[in-house]
Amino acid sequence: MTRREARELAFVLLFEKTFTDSTIHDILLNAGEARDVETDSFALSLAEGANKYMVDIDSIISKHSHKWNKERISRVALSIMRMAVYEMLYVKDIPVSVSINEAVELAKKYGGDADSSFVNGVLGGVSRQSGEK
Repeated sequence: MTRREARELAFVLLFEKTFTDSTIHDILLNAGEARDVETDSFALSLAEGANKYMVDIDSIISKHSHKWNKERISRVALSIMRMAVYEMLYVKDIPVSVSINEAVELAKKYGGDADSSFVNGVLGGVSRQSGEK
């Protein structure tokens, strides 16, 4: 599984998490049984990490999504940004620009018309605040 595919799986796990109280690991196991989803350690670490730090990550997203509270952000965009912010702040061997680009591509694929530019803007703000390029 490529890193891009792993990020897509992590996004799906985080998106499904918005509908259930199940753990990320259980969601992955159920997806594996129901849809023959391949397990990937990078995807699992992204999804579990984003879930573990969700309160902090949501606070960061809220700070950079001007005039948009968390309840107004689509579940797709929110799940993508949770994963990307986790990757940007906690996974040090991946350039921030890669995390942002991958998130924007996921938003283009799964989100609404304005989601990719919204995701790009929020993540750009996070990047500027954290001093990363």
